[in-house]
Amino acid sequence: MSSEIMKGNRVQGKLRAPKQTDGTRVCEDDTCETVLSRYNKRSHCYAHTPTRFPRLRGRIVPEN
Repeated sequence: MSSEIMKGNRVQGKLRAPKQTDGTRVCEDDTCETVLSRYNKRSHCYAHTPTRFPRLRGRIVPEN
């Protein structure tokens, strides 16, 4: 009795390709000429991205 057994692994990772933007884009800052990646959905480079602070949760500590 000769039987051939094939074993394999499941496909791992995402099946869909990452979203891309069209064309060449440059940072929106007037003094910067950094070319942005096709996969960067933001309009500024890392150095000129406006600062955003996360929403903090928890109790408010009273000042003494």
